[in-house]
Amino acid sequence: MKPSPFERILVANRGEIAVRILRAIQEAGAEAIAVFSEADRLSKHTLIADRALPIGPADPRESYLVIDKILDAAKEAGAQAIHPGYGFLAENADFARRCAERGICFIGPSPSSMELLGSKRAARQKAVEAGVPVVPGYEGESSDEEAFVRAAREIGFPLLVKASAGGGGRGMRLIHEEGEFLAGLRAGKLEAEQAFGDGTMLLEKYIHPSRHIEIQVLGDGKGKAVAFPERECSVQRRHQKIIEESPSPAVPPETRLALQEAALALVEAVSYLGAGTVEFLMDEQGAFYFLEVNTRLQVEHPVTEFVSGIDLVQAQIQLAGGVALEDLVPQRIVPPLGHAFEARVCAEDPMEGFLPSGGLLSVCAEVDAPGVRIDSGVYPGMNIPVEYDSLLAKVITHAEDRDRALSRLDFALSRCAWLGLPSNVDFLLSLVRHPAFRSGDLRTDFLELHAELLQPADDQEPPEEVLIAAALGGLLCRGNHANAGSSGPEGVDRNSPWDQGDGFRILQGGAS
Repeated sequence: MKPSPFERILVANRGEIAVRILRAIQEAGAEAIAVFSEADRLSKHTLIADRALPIGPADPRESYLVIDKILDAAKEAGAQAIHPGYGFLAENADFARRCAERGICFIGPSPSSMELLGSKRAARQKAVEAGVPVVPGYEGESSDEEAFVRAAREIGFPLLVKASAGGGGRGMRLIHEEGEFLAGLRAGKLEAEQAFGDGTMLLEKYIHPSRHIEIQVLGDGKGKAVAFPERECSVQRRHQKIIEESPSPAVPPETRLALQEAALALVEAVSYLGAGTVEFLMDEQGAFYFLEVNTRLQVEHPVTEFVSGIDLVQAQIQLAGGVALEDLVPQRIVPPLGHAFEARVCAEDPMEGFLPSGGLLSVCAEVDAPGVRIDSGVYPGMNIPVEYDSLLAKVITHAEDRDRALSRLDFALSRCAWLGLPSNVDFLLSLVRHPAFRSGDLRTDFLELHAELLQPADDQEPPEEVLIAAALGGLLCRGNHANAGSSGPEGVDRNSPWDQGDGFRILQGGAS
């Protein structure tokens, strides 16, 4: 591994992705700086950092989303670079621009690339220019409702109304017939304005049935890029991914190469820097269409790391520091090495519409086994805040083929436990054991087709060995936490006598 080109890097994020990046920074020999809100004072990312700085209240609009607070923390810590993770300010071009004004390296693409590719409308236009196939649609050249109605009639129903600036399904509406079109357009526009401050809308033909396929890229900012094997991300709920894998069981080698070349044509045309993802829809005949670009690291990046052998976070840091792309990844087209899965473990109740929850995580038992990686943002006894995303951990597995990797995912999920609040682990197990999933018969409406997966199942106790391991792990975690020293978050005493793991208690056995 190449040493870090920066001495000190601040991570402008929280949860499991902050933990992932902080450890990568430390592994490269640099000092890892965290920021935390009041709700995250004792969160895992805060405790593992070399230094952690408070940035305000639990509400992310008063902490993690406030550019000045992040930049002030970087200045106080003497950070030369900022890694934004994903979410929050990761795709905020103004944040990247403000970093440059302060003389701080933003570990990500240029502001101009983010603005161009972050707009679905502009990215679609650029894809057309680059010769990348796009879904038939209307790019919203006019905001007049009558223009949208005429375009919708030309495209035909069903179709999608989408927010140009958005992501995560916000502002998106599936319209089945003309009679519901205007109401759906107006509702999507309102949601987009509230979520992104931008009500620009576009229309796309609804490709159904379809698969959600994406290509990870790395660019050098000078017109060269590399493309990795595709990720299959079709199993979703409310347009948000649940389980991802690489490579896709439905993509033959010639289609994989075509997808990779299409992704490269687009990102090389804008001299993209760093990690990004080009997303596509693929129909039953194997034809694919450009969907959008995510100008950041993806939640599912570990599956690509497993099948490529490339640490994408380390690559981001090195590219931001000026290291040549060919010194990091010699091939322009990276072939797949085996097969990998990722399952997102969330504090949510799938049987109640995936309602997120927070509270005390009393048990956290994460398996350690060959071909298994757990990217976790939690520990036993941690209070899970309700103000943020419900993701607790990611269970990632790798093997020489799909069947073996899937067996390892089943094994890992059945041996892990996150108890004390609702989680989706039982649902994930039902999903990976479903015959259609095991056969690779995946599509974006998988859960609608297999509604039985969202039917309540009999309560099952976790295996006894899981509970024993969790209890021991909890004691060890508390002992390690208590004896970790006092260099952690400001205002947090890591040497409290009430947080020892050795069983000793003062005044035990007689004092009242």
